[in-house]
Amino acid sequence: MNVPSFPPGFLWGASASAFQTEGASDTDGKGPSGWDDFAAQPGRIKDGTDTTRGTGFHQHYREDVALLAGLGADAFRFSVSWPRVVPGGSGSVNPQGLDFYDRLVDELCAHGITPAPTLYHWDTPLPLDEAGGWLNRDTAYRFAEYAGIVAERLADRVPMWITINEPAEVTMLGYALGEHAPGRALLFDALPAAHHQLLAHGLAVRALRGAGADNIGIAVSHTPVWTAGDRDEDRLGARLYDTITNWMFADPILTGRYPDENFAALMPGPVEDDLSTISTPIDWYGVNYYSPTLVGAPNPEALESFSGFEMPAELPFGIREIEGYEKTDFGWPVVPDGLRETLVQLHSRFGDRLPPLYITENGCAVDEPARDTRRIAYLEGHLKALRTAIDAGVDVRGYFTWSLTDNVEWTEGASKRFGLVHIDYETLRRTPKDSYAWYRDLIRAQKTGTGGSAH
Repeated sequence: MNVPSFPPGFLWGASASAFQTEGASDTDGKGPSGWDDFAAQPGRIKDGTDTTRGTGFHQHYREDVALLAGLGADAFRFSVSWPRVVPGGSGSVNPQGLDFYDRLVDELCAHGITPAPTLYHWDTPLPLDEAGGWLNRDTAYRFAEYAGIVAERLADRVPMWITINEPAEVTMLGYALGEHAPGRALLFDALPAAHHQLLAHGLAVRALRGAGADNIGIAVSHTPVWTAGDRDEDRLGARLYDTITNWMFADPILTGRYPDENFAALMPGPVEDDLSTISTPIDWYGVNYYSPTLVGAPNPEALESFSGFEMPAELPFGIREIEGYEKTDFGWPVVPDGLRETLVQLHSRFGDRLPPLYITENGCAVDEPARDTRRIAYLEGHLKALRTAIDAGVDVRGYFTWSLTDNVEWTEGASKRFGLVHIDYETLRRTPKDSYAWYRDLIRAQKTGTGGSAH
């Protein structure tokens, strides 16, 4: 298996998030998150997994850092649990929570691995969720306070920061459809959650810089939107979905404008003033990519599936199944060229306004405990597509695969496995898969200049 050589200094990493891995959900002073509350509701976690254990990362972090070192990884993208640091969302700081991340950062640095924390990967402190969550403008200000608290403790050793992960998914799945925490099904009345996350990002960038942090970005999901059908209704549905999922967040951050005046008019607060905060310059922009989306006119006859979740028929677009491609265990089509398409589209749309890019998530759900050949093929194909985008002039500086270990995959529980390392959820034993060895050999070959081969 061959992967082309990447530019010198290209950063190789792996990813994880707090809720999905840490466990220790009510120890060492951690407060409950909205996800803790949501997951405890009967039927929310489809396979009944106990999410309070995660993968035991809070206890086993040294073992996982050793696995990263064994990979030869340059960086580790993890997330800081907001309710572990500020249990109430505001007010008193939990010193034990900060101490944990202090130890984690020291452990990473001791192994020569760059810590790349994400400050928000969906685990809102429960008191803030109960006060409206991201529908409440105050949450943005509380987030900025928390960002400053974390930076004051860690900025001396953390050279790369991520404010928020996938605000589109939080808005759509958490507030529009109710499939994720906090379980609100507001459809287009969920738009304030999008605006307040964007405001939180801008405020956090300023708070981070004020606390001495630098090299700040955000991780935003992107998907090529393909049009299903030739009718005007199909094209309209695809354009609307493209605007909501791809440009509702990228445009305000990178241009200081919403992509559509109609959406801008639906946003709360002093929108123009907020946009000046939202567009506070960042140092890089993170892209999470998994697959394209085929979109057309709404289908009024049935609920349609979006990433395994039900889409109400009253939405003005409909998601169609993409045929003719291998599927992951999530049912997502494996389309490596979609990554190239996404990156070239970003480069074309934003031009000089686009900062350097990092692939902050890319991976697949494959339940092959040891010989995960499908994952290896997935990663190889996407890295080839990434190299093609770089050759086309897109400035991409690094790649984080999702994920280092199997983890609690939100409402899917333990049934969807994305890791290079297998987790036995009974014993929490870690066992590297073949993809771990493949990625290790790839990184070694890239760094030593011995060719792009990974076997």
